[in-house]
Amino acid sequence: PELKDRLHRISEAKHRSTHWIMKEAIQQYVEREEFAEQFKRETIEAWEEYQRDGQHITHNEMTSWLSTWGTPNETECPPCHK
Repeated sequence: PELKDRLHRISEAKHRSTHWIMKEAIQQYVEREEFAEQFKRETIEAWEEYQRDGQHITHNEMTSWLSTWGTPNETECPPCHK
């Protein structure tokens, strides 16, 4: 079916206008794209910071820490190091 027909069926099922459905879809799309762009920027910034100072936590340190979550022996996040 054509997109227009699909949109019409959804609007009838939701008891909303096709305009409302389109506006909602566009809003959700824009929010997803903004989130993805922010995530990309933060990832690049974190990588650049690591390149400058070398501070990190190893995979084993992280998984050991995470394995304590929800237990009586829950620990603090291990400190970053070079």
